[in-house]
Amino acid sequence: MTTTSLEPPAGRGRAYWALADCWNVVRRTLTHYRGKPVYIAWQLGFPILSVLLYGYVFGGAMKPPGGGGADAYRDFLMPGMFVMTMAFGFINTATAVVTDANKGVIDRFRSMPMAPSAVVTGRGVTDVIIACAELAILAGTAFVMGWRSDGGFLGTVAAFGLLLLLRYCLTWVGIWLGLLVPDPEAAGGLFAVAFPLTMISSVFVQPGTMPDWLGTVAAWNPISSTAAATRELFGNPGAGGGSWVEQHALLMAVVWPVVITAVFLPLAVRRFQRLSR
Repeated sequence: MTTTSLEPPAGRGRAYWALADCWNVVRRTLTHYRGKPVYIAWQLGFPILSVLLYGYVFGGAMKPPGGGGADAYRDFLMPGMFVMTMAFGFINTATAVVTDANKGVIDRFRSMPMAPSAVVTGRGVTDVIIACAELAILAGTAFVMGWRSDGGFLGTVAAFGLLLLLRYCLTWVGIWLGLLVPDPEAAGGLFAVAFPLTMISSVFVQPGTMPDWLGTVAAWNPISSTAAATRELFGNPGAGGGSWVEQHALLMAVVWPVVITAVFLPLAVRRFQRLSR
């Protein structure tokens, strides 16, 4: 009688199997998305509706920095909409994590001979892949609406890199919250947190147009730093400002995600490990 060992084959280190297990989790999640076209349509369609709504319905009533009409405001708005979409992504992350937890998927993963980190890192990689699809669709929609990047190839690539960096760091916030909340309905309620987080920022207007105390809060919002930095890299209006944090938006667009990741990645891993005991 032969027995099957759960030990990895000789010659393969822990790092290899951690990456392999991570990719298996990513593949499983993407396959799951493919089986739910309505969910994909909503997740990718909502950003397009938001761009069209704010760009055409409200755009004519807004005053862009430096003056101009609706077209000038759309140039100011589009980088902010890219940032808002990346910021809202943590709600989708939390919802997916708590749904898997309630259906016993995470318990199933725990019982398998796989790297414990793969469940968490696989979710993070999946969300970055989905974020790339969202940004591609948003950029295409913005291009049709007349938005252009005047920052050159390298500036444009760097701007999209900052957007993905923001989404990556917020993925760990979503994973941590998804392991905390009891059900998907509670995860959906996180919109009440995300909405003011994006509104009190430079996504739609410059912080300088707000009351002094609120403008200070908006200027130091990590979302504002990424919005200002991407506007600068895209060559769109609205970059800069009077405060130190606005004048160093490129620096803070990197510092904020690093700080958020340093805080919430260990919290997410620790929370998962605690649930695994």
